[in-house]
Amino acid sequence: MPKSVIVVGSGNAALSSAIAALEKGAEVLLLEKADEALAGGNTKYTAGAMRFAYAGKDDLMPLLRDPEDSRLATADFGSYTVETFGNDLLGFNDGRPLSAEQETLISESGETMRWLASHDVKFEPIYGRQSFEKDGRRVFWGGLTLAAENEGVGLFDMELAAVKKMGGALRYGAAVTGLLTQGDRVTGVRVGNEEIRADAVILASGGFEANEDLRVEHMGPNWKAAKVRGTPHNTGDGLRMASEAGACAHGLYAGCHATPMDLHMADFGGLGLPPGERKNYRKISYFLGVMLNAEGNRFVDEGANFRNYTYAQYGAAILEQPGQFAWQVFDSKVFDLLYEEYRFHDAHFVEAQTLEDLVQKMEGVDPDAALATLKAYNKAVNDNVTFDPTSLDGKGTQGLPLAKSNWAQRIDKGPFRAFPVTGGITFTYGGLKVDDTGNVRTADGAGIPGLFACGELVGGVFFAGYPGGSGLTSGAVFGRRAGYGAATNSAH
Repeated sequence: MPKSVIVVGSGNAALSSAIAALEKGAEVLLLEKADEALAGGNTKYTAGAMRFAYAGKDDLMPLLRDPEDSRLATADFGSYTVETFGNDLLGFNDGRPLSAEQETLISESGETMRWLASHDVKFEPIYGRQSFEKDGRRVFWGGLTLAAENEGVGLFDMELAAVKKMGGALRYGAAVTGLLTQGDRVTGVRVGNEEIRADAVILASGGFEANEDLRVEHMGPNWKAAKVRGTPHNTGDGLRMASEAGACAHGLYAGCHATPMDLHMADFGGLGLPPGERKNYRKISYFLGVMLNAEGNRFVDEGANFRNYTYAQYGAAILEQPGQFAWQVFDSKVFDLLYEEYRFHDAHFVEAQTLEDLVQKMEGVDPDAALATLKAYNKAVNDNVTFDPTSLDGKGTQGLPLAKSNWAQRIDKGPFRAFPVTGGITFTYGGLKVDDTGNVRTADGAGIPGLFACGELVGGVFFAGYPGGSGLTSGAVFGRRAGYGAATNSAH
């Protein structure tokens, strides 16, 4: 008789776990808190990019929806090795060695992408945001090359199609409010007054980023002001239910993925917009200009690294500034390089022909201090190095207390634009301890029979930040593990 598996949630991790469980012959029911329009958790709010280890172009071709695309002839994808992935994660660990969860993410990333592709979840090169033209080639940078066709919405659609094709079912508007137990074993879930029994339950219901009280409790008072750039439904329900069942908290609860966002965006990432447009409130081209706080000062090295490696930290840095906001300042030399969200119809910005006029329009900022900062920055730019957005070009500043290490060009060609930003929270890092089958563990290391977890609920994957695209990959890697575990080891 086939095993029965309940998956709580319907995002990328949940759907990956469902596909894996169905592969092993289980009967799978996904229970989603949201209605159909808002199903998919945070996945629909993403750009669909996935970071994984690959040796070169030949590794990417089987993953592509259109391997005959003429642009591939001039695409230079380079390589992204297991070692590079590990070093990138170490850069965000604040001195910690790679965790067991990070080792799993790295080692299984490429295999998991091939597995998704085998279920007709296909990808396309990120020509617009991850490459620049150089010497007749389209050079990809930062180790991030592919995204799901039609971004996060497409990833959800393709994964859900695979689930349905394999016989899985999804119920909307079915908020799981508790776990059913018999002794120390989880035997199902409660949806309101309804009890649904199963051999195994996979919690894939996200973190607590949409719960203001939990953000303040675990992360501090500045996080009350954070814009929630994803679903309003990730309120920590899975963490609460697992804790009540004896699960061990694991990972950095004070940490999260945070992104610079439009200061005037609505909370929850613009729910009134089509799903594919919700990402357009991000503002992550700061590396092409400078960011100023209310006191008119720069507060981060905007060119420390490719934005893939800094935006999750810089969203948090903005929330640490007076008033929890900043302004991103650019001149017309880079307007054509700014990502599309800066041209979004609802993007907020001010424009002026001179820097003197621009700072007067930057609400909440000390204009005299801001102008002095911009003039000092311009004076400090090293003009002897050529600007090259495809590499860490070393075109930095000289003599400033806070350097800009790369891509430092004078901000001197009008018109000038400034965009008001704040920090937007995407997902939290604190979660649960799971074993290599996705089985949830107690504080003494024992498994909780019948209970599995994946996605944001897996702690120990990220700490002080993360390289862009790792979140979706982590969801798929640990979702696949949990699905296999629940289908084959549910009596754990």
